Amino acid sequence: MPLILHDTLSRSLRSIAPLDGKTLRFYCCGPTVYGPAHIGNFRTFVAQDVFRRVIEQGGLATLHVRNLTDVDDKTIRDSQKAGQSLTDFTRLWTEKFHTDCAALNLLPPHVEPSAVAHIPHQIRMIQTLVDRGHAYATPDGSVYFKVASFADYGRLSHLEDRELKLGASSSANATDSDEYTKDSLADFALWKGKKPEDGPNHWPSPWGEGRPGWHLECSAMSLEYLGEDFDVHGGGVDLIFPHHENEIAQSCCATHGKFARHWFHVTHLMVDGGKMSKSLGNLYTLEDLKARGYTPAEVRYVLISGHYRTPLNFTLHSLDAARQALQKLAKFDKAVREVASISADITGTAPGPFAPAWETLNDDLNVPGALGDIFATINRTKAASLTKDEAVAALEGLHFLLRALGLQLPPSSDEVQTDVPADITALAEKRWQAKQAKDWAAADILRKELEAAGWIIKDSKEGYQILPK
Repeated sequence: MPLILHDTLSRSLRSIAPLDGKTLRFYCCGPTVYGPAHIGNFRTFVAQDVFRRVIEQGGLATLHVRNLTDVDDKTIRDSQKAGQSLTDFTRLWTEKFHTDCAALNLLPPHVEPSAVAHIPHQIRMIQTLVDRGHAYATPDGSVYFKVASFADYGRLSHLEDRELKLGASSSANATDSDEYTKDSLADFALWKGKKPEDGPNHWPSPWGEGRPGWHLECSAMSLEYLGEDFDVHGGGVDLIFPHHENEIAQSCCATHGKFARHWFHVTHLMVDGGKMSKSLGNLYTLEDLKARGYTPAEVRYVLISGHYRTPLNFTLHSLDAARQALQKLAKFDKAVREVASISADITGTAPGPFAPAWETLNDDLNVPGALGDIFATINRTKAASLTKDEAVAALEGLHFLLRALGLQLPPSSDEVQTDVPADITALAEKRWQAKQAKDWAAADILRKELEAAGWIIKDSKEGYQILPK
């Protein structure tokens, strides 16, 4: 069963298949390692992890490349504030990122290149662009990409020329005060000439001492490990413009390839119905949520519970719902194991009775729909009435889906809270998400479903309460 996935470039659903017929090669923009990643960052990384797992569960090999941005304005600025070398500073935050990834059960990428380690590769690509007339140097030792030299610029973001220039100007003003020397507002930096505020963080190049621009690193590293053409490029929607737009331009102009064939973008995360920010105190890290008593498995469940193309509203209520859902899965697992007389790990080689969930998951990574199918199958399955063979098939199917979703079950307990059934909690959370997205019609339908099941919802500014009717 091939995965059907939305492609940002064509704005259509397309089948995922490897160009070489053997291995799906995909590149994901990784973290900028200057502080702890927050749950908004991890929503993208977890969605990419589900993507990879579904591909591999479907029988395809993968080559997953995810970079580390360890040189840019933020890493240089904050390393100097901390009184540390750039290398020591970024190593600390890289290790923290890896620890959080492991806690969230993210598969490690097959290749994880760093920007600093690939500065020679970036310089070679810049030289190629200069030689081909797509880039130019300025008196301060910087090099810029000439956007006017690439006729297809803007094809990914689907923005008009005026919007592209305004967006580029806004981005430049926010980050690069020295970019007044550019030929055009839309041109972007490939190499930045050395500035006093960079401290010791500069490298030699044909254009003088400096450092690479942020956009270039991904083009150079994807070329090194995936070649001129590869299958899928992923990232958050905030990277579509200008980052991914710039990647396409510089990569296509530096090579004879077409770069990424499929673009996979994950929509942003909201918290309590609004944007995350430090000032509001809602920019949660994994450590913040663990300190509140929640597990990484519960955080992962919430982060995958909304469709990746729909904004997900994160609340502490949703973590409580995730806890109940995982406990219900664990309780079912325990009951079926007793019938099957199995205590060992389950390989999960086929979806079995959970095939509807597998089909749903392969339809544009519809995780919330797949979770609904899983619980529907559990609700109509009475473990005590299963034969041993049926119990084995149910266990295999359940763990096939759990592996595809990367979900880890908590220890089963007879103290599972059953005051509010997990499926009712999940339905209530789905209604809350619909309300946050201002989909009033869907929210009303879900409210009626809850009432028909004997439950009512009491809303407040902070969240909601589930009460018996």
